[in-house]
Amino acid sequence: MNAPDAVDVVALGESMVTFLPGRPGRLADVPSFERGIGGAESNVACGLAAAGFAVRWVSRVGVDGFGDHLVETVGGYGVDVSAVGRDPSRPTGVYFRTAGERGSDGHEVAYYRAGSAASAMSVENVDLSVVRAGRVLHLSGITAALSSGCLELVRELMAPGADRPLVSFDVNHRAGLWRDAGADGPRVLLELARGADIVFVGEDEAEEAWGVTGGPSEIRAVLPEPSVLVVKQGGEGATAFVSGAAEWGLVAQFPAPLGGLQPASSIFVPALSVDVVATTGAGDAFAAGFLAATLRNLPLRDRLRHGHLWAAAVLTAPGDLAPPPSRAHADRLVALGDGGWGRLRLGPGWTQAETASEEVRTP
Repeated sequence: MNAPDAVDVVALGESMVTFLPGRPGRLADVPSFERGIGGAESNVACGLAAAGFAVRWVSRVGVDGFGDHLVETVGGYGVDVSAVGRDPSRPTGVYFRTAGERGSDGHEVAYYRAGSAASAMSVENVDLSVVRAGRVLHLSGITAALSSGCLELVRELMAPGADRPLVSFDVNHRAGLWRDAGADGPRVLLELARGADIVFVGEDEAEEAWGVTGGPSEIRAVLPEPSVLVVKQGGEGATAFVSGAAEWGLVAQFPAPLGGLQPASSIFVPALSVDVVATTGAGDAFAAGFLAATLRNLPLRDRLRHGHLWAAAVLTAPGDLAPPPSRAHADRLVALGDGGWGRLRLGPGWTQAETASEEVRTP
């Protein structure tokens, strides 16, 4: 058997066809929906591929039209979808949502993912060598919550070993999924996060899952193991903590994407002022931007700034996905001084602008 082609990032997880309402209102009142796709890991994969990185998405979909749509759409971003399995006995997951944002009073989501093809992923039907053939393996807590087989798969992929790539893990706490699974989600998520190299977690998630209310430093005290811990603080910004050596968990044939960071350091980078269109997918875009800068061995501050910029691209667009800014455009904004960064204000279409707006320019 030939060795799988090596890529920059492999992302493993479920993607679903999502139906977005044609107008605001209750699901019971919305007469029509527009089809899209949504999935934490595939969102990261699409963003990185659109930015020119070699990315593979690994999942399972049904032998149905929705599965065809997912594979074709994700592949259309330049993602390698050759390792996506087709399950003839299980459907592709779908969901419907209202125009309200997650957490708002009017927000409704109707998931039809129970028994989906992706929920049946396991160590028996996923080629582990293909999943491990990346500089970075990106996973999330959503996959672990789908089924006992998916949890076993995630644990196997995160287990120490010579062939384990650097593992990026987005906590993505979804209390409803864990209730459906009948598992102790907070305990499992803490176990998985402690075994990863790079961890993304929101302050709100840490409070909901683990009862941590003391901010980033207290979250770091609960999660001292990851070499890089990124605590997302909503509209305020994000704090990153770094510890450990420069070779952190990488397979030998790849240069270390965590190289160049100073051990035992931390930094806070404020978020940008953004004219928000929709928030869905912004956390995935932040992770993709941070990983893109990590693969380039940029300084820690710049990794956080790239995360904020990629999140701003999605925040100023209506769907879960949006083209990230070009590398040159993002690098120019990332290089601003603290004052210039603080004066940035980004609105719809900003990623396509050849030159920055007046709010973006430095004095």
